[in-house]
Amino acid sequence: MNYVILILGFILLIKGADFFVDGAAAIAKKIGIPAVIIGLTIVSLGTSAPELAVSVMSSIRENNEITMGNVLGSNIFNTIAVLGATAIVAPLIIEKKTIKKDLFVNLTATLLLYALAFLKIFGSENTLTRFDGFILISLCIIYIVYLIYSVKQNNKESIEKDIAMEAAVESQKINLSNKILIAIVGVLGIIFGGKLVVDSATNIAYNIGLSEKLVGLTIVAIGTSLPELVTSLVAAKKGENEIALGNILGSNTFNILLILGLASFISPMAISSALITDLLFLIFITLLVAGLIFANKKEVKILSKPEGLMLIFIYIGYTIFIIMRN
Repeated sequence: MNYVILILGFILLIKGADFFVDGAAAIAKKIGIPAVIIGLTIVSLGTSAPELAVSVMSSIRENNEITMGNVLGSNIFNTIAVLGATAIVAPLIIEKKTIKKDLFVNLTATLLLYALAFLKIFGSENTLTRFDGFILISLCIIYIVYLIYSVKQNNKESIEKDIAMEAAVESQKINLSNKILIAIVGVLGIIFGGKLVVDSATNIAYNIGLSEKLVGLTIVAIGTSLPELVTSLVAAKKGENEIALGNILGSNTFNILLILGLASFISPMAISSALITDLLFLIFITLLVAGLIFANKKEVKILSKPEGLMLIFIYIGYTIFIIMRN
């Protein structure tokens, strides 16, 4: 039965992501919001819902290794596996100017997590306290406010462009209420499908004797990241490159600031010192992706299939390492 539920979950995820990307892209065009902002906010929050549900429930039950492992594993999977797979499906055209600040925010949030979790700040070494959670949630609110402000600035700039005029004409053909309904149906499919996948995959994993830490870093992390994977793949295939990359960066940032913030605020989290390796690896691959994007001075970076394959192989190597470590 677990395997049947797993397949059903995959079907819901795929169709839900398809509806969600269509709805979100259409809404962005209709109301004049840049696609990258939609990817960084609405799409990112929607696809992070499974991680939020799993992490909060795990925190309430004091399964701290699943909570922390879920977030670290999800962010690692997003950064190299999702980005790599997306680049393989369709080479990603990345405008450096639009993504620079968001990549910086993502790296800063990751470094802050390292400082709060594993350095003796506020007397909380190897622990995320309620005060740490408060800090992360506060920064999440500030980040959302910043995104709203950047939308306004981008809209002012776009008014001066002929492209914006063409987009405005095209948006008249969009039925906003229908697209909102489609996006909502997509979110529900993503959330419910993600839950089915996580529950069934976790049951399968426990039945074959995996540890909580490994389950969090692999099965649960990959399961809860399937919405990001499917949404980014669908967005890339449809040519919505900014939604694809914005979804990955936004999800990673919200996973740390919102999900770990809420989880640790609900119940202080004692963190296994073994997870420091995984967090340092996350920092390394974030810097690696930044290096790939900003390696030259061109305004646009095309993330190619060979680079996508390289990222996939790095993830496979990491997975082999943590399985052997377990």
